[in-house]
Amino acid sequence: MQLTTNEIKQKLSSITNKADPFLIECQADHRKGVQQLVEKWYKQYEQQKNLQSQFYSMLRFEREAKKNGFHLIAGIDEVGRGPLAGPVVAAAVILKEDCYIPGLTDSKKLTASVRERFYDMIHEQAVAIGVGIVSPSIIDEINIYEATKVAMSKAIENLSKTPTYLLLDAMKLNVQIPQLSIIKGDSQSISIAASSVIAKVTRDRIMVDIANQYPEYGFDQHMGYGTKQHLEALNIHGVTEHHRKSFAPIKELRTN
Repeated sequence: MQLTTNEIKQKLSSITNKADPFLIECQADHRKGVQQLVEKWYKQYEQQKNLQSQFYSMLRFEREAKKNGFHLIAGIDEVGRGPLAGPVVAAAVILKEDCYIPGLTDSKKLTASVRERFYDMIHEQAVAIGVGIVSPSIIDEINIYEATKVAMSKAIENLSKTPTYLLLDAMKLNVQIPQLSIIKGDSQSISIAASSVIAKVTRDRIMVDIANQYPEYGFDQHMGYGTKQHLEALNIHGVTEHHRKSFAPIKELRTN
């Protein structure tokens, strides 16, 4: 008895091998619906192969470090250097050696819902995760660049395991741990990509909490960046304790 297209769809959903006899049999089925299902299967197969290839490419720095005898490798990244409000947040992530998170990349390239999904996956596949948060008042006191380094150092200190090697996104830290600074590291290293997602989701959640305190500013929409909405709210409602008072245009608003 010939299978219906719905039955074929169900069976194809569990097939992962191009040489599978059932897939080959479906290719010989001339029904338009079946051919569309086969075409869709091949498209998804190629997408998964590409994601797999990207993932293993992004492991090259971790693999090189392991070859050199380092086994607790932490990726470190920050989020929130540019906003006018909110903290700068850094994360440090040590992934399991057998982790597999295809599609994980720089958090800026992912949608909010995808970041949330990866956030949970990273927690499942990490040996340790540390987060460092530096407030706007400290940013104003020591400047954003130094505050970013403080946040990163805090993230390392908050790991439950001490890393033996650090991979950082275009930064260098004054710590007694061997490290490698990688330009655009959040799209080059899987560990740094993981830390960028943890930092971004953590900071976004903080900004949503601040938005509940100050709904008129729309912090949950712009996350503290200097959007037109944010600047208009500043002109109407003034500066809050969450704003970075050393940043233009906050500084100008306070002196006018």
